[in-house]
Formats: sequence, structure tokens, C-alpha cells
Amino acid sequence: MKLNREVYKDKVKACWIGKNIGGTIGGPYEGKREILDVKGFLTESGEPMPNDDLDLQLVWLHAVEKEGAKNITAEVLGEYWLSFIAAAPNEYGICQSNMRIGLTPPLSGELGNNLWKHSNGAWIRTEVWATLAPGMPDVAARYAIEDAKVDHGTGEGTYAAMFVAALESAAFALTDLRKLIEVGLSKIPADCRVYKTIKLLLTLHDEGKTAIEARNAIQKFNEDLGDGWFQAPSNVAFAMLGLLYGEGDFKKSMLAAVNCGDDTDCTAATVGSIFGIMHGTKGIPEDWKDHIGDRIITCCINMGVCFRRVKTCTELTEKVVRLAPVVVEQSRAERQVLFTEFTDGDTEIENDVFGKLSLPYGKSEESDEMRRSLAALKPNTFTAKCGSFTVIVSYDGSPEIVGGEKRYLTLKFINNVKAYGNQPFFVNAEVLLPDGCATDKPAFRVYLPHWTPFTEDCESDEVTIGLTMPDVPGATTTVYLRLRAEGKYAVHTVPVVFVTKA
Repeated sequence: MKLNREVYKDKVKACWIGKNIGGTIGGPYEGKREILDVKGFLTESGEPMPNDDLDLQLVWLHAVEKEGAKNITAEVLGEYWLSFIAAAPNEYGICQSNMRIGLTPPLSGELGNNLWKHSNGAWIRTEVWATLAPGMPDVAARYAIEDAKVDHGTGEGTYAAMFVAALESAAFALTDLRKLIEVGLSKIPADCRVYKTIKLLLTLHDEGKTAIEARNAIQKFNEDLGDGWFQAPSNVAFAMLGLLYGEGDFKKSMLAAVNCGDDTDCTAATVGSIFGIMHGTKGIPEDWKDHIGDRIITCCINMGVCFRRVKTCTELTEKVVRLAPVVVEQSRAERQVLFTEFTDGDTEIENDVFGKLSLPYGKSEESDEMRRSLAALKPNTFTAKCGSFTVIVSYDGSPEIVGGEKRYLTLKFINNVKAYGNQPFFVNAEVLLPDGCATDKPAFRVYLPHWTPFTEDCESDEVTIGLTMPDVPGATTTVYLRLRAEGKYAVHTVPVVFVTKA
């Protein structure tokens, strides 16, 4: 796909303006559970409301700028989170606490987070990934997964982020809303609640149900999640409801979402950003655009150690547009169905673009990054990139332990053949234990195959390590894996943290 630079820039700016409008209109009603009758702004002209939906994305953009797109992982984003994000409600606070005791994402988003890992903190901050990877929904979804894992683990919040990021990225190539929704659905499991809720919404819409009837049916469908409110499946559906029932009208779409109630700043802001990408600045009414102005007001960033943050939608747009060609180029894979090329000429969209955009997640490219992403999408599992290989570490359950307990770790290794060359090798491993801990496998050697038609995943066999916990463990018990690829000089140390049950 070829994307005209000015068209792209206009869509990016419309994304951020729409986001700011929605956050400001919906902000005063956040958390209200009744059906609303909002008709416009409560704020004064030129006074956008602060919104964490935008704040975290400014931090992520700073991370991309300083680390490079290839190095953006959940672990890196977790470190930036601890450095720059001060707010600690719900899943934000839980993940911060877990990371501070050494739990690596996605475990940071799992432990003690059974309620909030299905909530809204991640899908509301996906625009940065979509605008940096326009027309490349698998790339946007992959970054959204790394982001969401920090505070949502493998919960519905992460699937919601995949869905929205993919949809937003595809909106640079398509303007057909139903097709965009199908692109989003193609990236997530059909048995997850986000998928089922969006399918329910589409059925209700096609059956001629009113927006309020659809809203009530969605809330009823998900009433078993938490207390039935503030959860990702319903609120993503409320945003899609706004777009479907808004029938291509910006104001009507946004107000339809807000009037569903619940997480109103997030649903309206996402309606605004998606609409902006689809239709550009010309699709946003001038009076609402003028009312909101250009400023970005932050509320979650730790200003005491702050980087030079952007302060306007215009400045944010310029920064994204500057970084996007680098991100796209660094996301180039040897075998890739979709790739976006920026051009000063006309935008060119392939006739079969929908079929390519809507391939299942992981099927549009063959890359080391995609292999790692697919491997990490399961509970109680994290990955660590170790140069020429990646290790996948799976606990046999929650990382919580009691004294003297027998636990097991399962390890698998991926050969990073795209970066380091298509050659097999061995990894030598040692298991380093704290006092009082024992293992049945203190050292081992594992073979990593290269790519062949018979070993397309480039993965080792699984290795299971038995561990006996100390009789009287401390607050945390850390086992270290010391790993080195034979023939390489680098030694990698991977901490595996267990937390003692209260």
C-alpha cells in the first residue's frame, strides 16, 4: 500500500483531535451507569479535560523515540511505566506494585488482578501503535499486546487492545466500518468475550434493535464480569455501537457512545480517534474542533522526572509523522503480506486489501517478533529476549507459593533466525537458587533448530524444571536462569520471581 504523506498526516491529526474531543465530552460522566442524555460539552471553550487515555501514549511515544521500535517490549514499557506514570488506580496500581517486587509483564498484569485485567486501561491507549503502523494491523496489534500485557496480562483487556489497534491501523486503508470491525475481530480468539460481545452487537444492529436496546443487551451479556461495569468487552462494544448507530455523523456517533454510560471518556475518545482516522480533519465538525482547541492536558505523568512532553495535538502529530517511517521500516519482515510505503504521490490501495488486512493474527508476516508475540499469549508465561534466542518461561500456575511447596517451570527456546541467521545451535543453562531452594535440574543443554520445512517455528523441545521452595520463604523467592548460546560470548540472566502467599 502507498500512503500519501499529507493524507496520512491529516488522518493522524484528526485522530488526536477526535480523541481529545471525546475525552472532554465524556469525561464528566465517567462511571455513570444509567442511560444518559448528553448533547454536548460541559467544559468552557478551549479547555480540554485531562485524560489518561492520552497520557500513557505520550510516554510510549517517548519510549519508541529513545529505544527504537525493534526494542519495544512489555518489559521495556514496564520500565518506562515505573519511571514516568504516577497514577495508580485499579490495574495501573496493581501492575506497578507487581513490577516493583520483580514480576515481569505479563505476570505484572495477572497477579491479584482478576477483576481489572478485563477492564479498560489498555484498549483506550492504542492510537499510538496504529498511527505508527498505518495499514499494518498485525504490527499495531503486536505493539498493543506488549503494551496491554503490562497491566492486563492475558485478560480481556489485552484482547480489546488487539481489536482496537488493528481496527485503527486498518482505518488508514479502509473506510467501510463493517469491514474495519471484521479486521479487528480477525486478530482475536473467537472464544474471548470481546469477540463474542462485538458479534452480539452486530447481530442486534442487523436485527434493527435501537441503540438503547443494544446497549442494555450488551450490559446484560457481560454482567458476570466484575460487577458488570467498567469492563473492556462492554465498553469496546459501546464505542462500536456509537460508530454503527452514528451512521457516519461525528457528533451523532460520539453522543451515542457517551449516552450508553459507563467508561464514557474512553468510549467517546475512541469513537473520536477512529472517526478521525477514517475521515480526516474534514470529518470533524468545525464548532467542536474550535471548542476543544489544540492543547493536551495531562494528569498521569510524573512531572518531577518528566521528559520533554508534547503539549498540543499539532506537536503530537508532527512527532508521530516523523517516527512512523522508521517504525514501519523496522517492522519490515522477509515474508510480509502487508507493508506501507509513504509517498508524495497518490495513495494507492490494493483491490484485495481487505482480505490481507483481515488475515488471522500472525499470518501476515514471518518474523522473530511475531514468533515471540504468539508464544507469550498464554497465562502465567513471560518471554525474555536473549540476543540470538528468546526463552519462554511458563509457571505451572500462579507465581504465588507457600513454604516447602514443589513447583515446576517449563522452558522453551526460540531461535531468532531472522536477526541472527538461519543456523542451529545449543543453549547452555544453569539454574541459580536462593538459600533453602532445591531443583532437580541445576544445569542442562538444549538444542535450537534453525528454520526448515519441518521446523518452521524454530523452537526447542520443552524443558521442565522441578523446584522445591524454601521451608520459610521471604516475601519473594527469585530463581535465576543463566543462559548462553554456544559459540556466543554474551551471558543472559533471567529472573523468575515467586511471591509468598499471605
